[in-house]
Formats: sequence, structure tokens, C-alpha cells
Amino acid sequence: MSLAAEILVACLLVMGGAFILIGSWGLARLPSLMTRLHGPTKASTLGVGACLIASMVYFPASGGTWSAHELLITVFLLLTAPVSANMIAKAHLHRQGHGIDPNPADGIVTGLPRPPGGDDWATYHGAAEDPDPEPQQVPPGRRGD
Repeated sequence: MSLAAEILVACLLVMGGAFILIGSWGLARLPSLMTRLHGPTKASTLGVGACLIASMVYFPASGGTWSAHELLITVFLLLTAPVSANMIAKAHLHRQGHGIDPNPADGIVTGLPRPPGGDDWATYHGAAEDPDPEPQQVPPGRRGD
């Protein structure tokens, strides 16, 4: 394997490891779910992608055959991480809008604020008209049992 390929693989692995470490630290240390989403969806996705690209460079450079497996994993990871983060964020907003969030650490305790322009939120119809919604279900930690 050439020196340039070794340097490229080493840099990609170090960069990927740093992104994964920072993303994991953010997931563990940030206070609320909405801020915690950034760790695994942004930093860790870039870290795993960099490690997979390093694998794509290493095997053909060391005399092996090229395989599309790492490329497919990277593409699927980059496609699914933002979609899953968006769905988790929407579910979190709905839980806060109904007052059943067990950890309202991001300052939206009483419900969603009115969006600019007087319209309603795209995924939460009724937030503007119902400032004090009734909980549909109560998680075990907030029942008062």
C-alpha cells in the first residue's frame, strides 16, 4: 500500500473516531432530547461515514478487491439518520404539546408557542387554539402513584 493511501486512511479513521467521540459525548451530556439529537444524527453519522470511507480506500489499496458494501452502508446511513431524527423530534413536540413529556428541559413546558405569521405548526394542528391541552396518557413517572 502506498504512503498516500496509508495517510488518507489514517486521517479518515482519526477524523471518524473524533466525530464519534464528540457525538457520543453530546448524546450523554446535553440536557434535553432536542439538543441530544444533534450528537448521533450529525457528528456520529459523519464519524461512521468517515470510517466506512477509510475502509473503502484501504481494501483496494492493500491489494484486495473493491466492494460496494461500505458505499451502500454510507448512503443508507446518510439517508436514514436525518429522517429518524425528524420523526423523533416530531414525536417529542407532540408529547410536549399534550403535556406528557417526562423531561421538559428545553423550556417548552406549557405547550408550543405560536409560530410566526399566526398559522399553525405543520405537524401539530391545534397548538395555537389549545394553550392548556389535556394529557392523553400519563407516563409512569408522573402519575403521582
